[in-house]
Amino acid sequence: MRKFALIAVILTALPPATYGEAIHSDKHEFVVETLASELNHPWSLVFLPSGEMLVSERNGQLVKIDRNGTSIPINGLPENLVARGQGGLLGLALASDFEKTGTVFIAYSEGGEHRKSGTAVAKGTLSGTELTQIQTLFSQQPKLGGSRHYGGRLVATDNSLFVALGDRGNQDKAQQNNSHTGTLVRLTYDGAPYPENPYTHHAEVLPEIYSYGHRNIQGMTLSNDGKTLWTHEHGPQGGDELNAITAGANYGWPTITYGVNYGTGTSIGIGTETEGMKQPIHYWVPSIAPSGMAMIQGSQFKHWAGDILLGSLKFGLLVRLEMEKGVVVREERMLDGKYGRIRDVIEGPDGYIYLLTDSSNGKILRLAPAP
Repeated sequence: MRKFALIAVILTALPPATYGEAIHSDKHEFVVETLASELNHPWSLVFLPSGEMLVSERNGQLVKIDRNGTSIPINGLPENLVARGQGGLLGLALASDFEKTGTVFIAYSEGGEHRKSGTAVAKGTLSGTELTQIQTLFSQQPKLGGSRHYGGRLVATDNSLFVALGDRGNQDKAQQNNSHTGTLVRLTYDGAPYPENPYTHHAEVLPEIYSYGHRNIQGMTLSNDGKTLWTHEHGPQGGDELNAITAGANYGWPTITYGVNYGTGTSIGIGTETEGMKQPIHYWVPSIAPSGMAMIQGSQFKHWAGDILLGSLKFGLLVRLEMEKGVVVREERMLDGKYGRIRDVIEGPDGYIYLLTDSSNGKILRLAPAP
């Protein structure tokens, strides 16, 4: 009864849609609807219990989307947020007890001395149009120059927070797990290293590190049974990867990769595999620049249940990975650039699929099964 009531609240809270033509895919016919526009490079979307949406814009603005599709600014973001290059306001996640506490987690690029920066995570309490009691939970160390490869995706479980990071353009540091560069970290809601992390009792490794050897994680989601953390990351020229994360594992960058150096096409590292480093579940050559990711429950798109949907920045694709027992058995590519760069992919509580498009006039799109 509560499930149906929640869906009813969401449907009445969502803005009116502008419908597009029907799209034919292998297993579903669907329509694409525009719910909101004029967003400035939207990066991450989460649903509030009211059915309204909270969206981060990379330029450093957090907005709530009301039922009319209007963007309402949320005040109270960290003062040390810097929007530069690939950095800015990035991932969002709600605490599992959000309805009781109002706790929101935000990832962003944090400024340091001499124009250096790194990924940070803060938490605050959402109250109306304000984030209050804001505090920094995590600050990537060391801060580095440049403005790329921040990672920034967040996944909150019942008792922990996964934070996806990047190598910040310093690829060799991704194999040196005495820093946060090129790692995935797991924290408690208070920002402490998660007690069951693999390196908690290793003095030479930072205790918050969960896995390492990553280039730039841009998508992260839990499996439908909550047992597997899935990520994808950008390769260089070729070699984007889909990975199933194992605690303590080394994912190889830059020692092994299916990509090559930009422009020259020369090899990186020692090849594509070596003992002690994990192989991707799936990889892309040439690169599609994946972003955003969701494993589909399938209440509306029943034939996609258990499959992974992700966006492509480079080609403006919605990519469906058909999954069987943790293996990709087929890849389907949809939308074909018609809506631009796809930054985030979400399955809403109502079962519809929601996309963010990455531009200065970014949009929220909703996919609904055709009648």
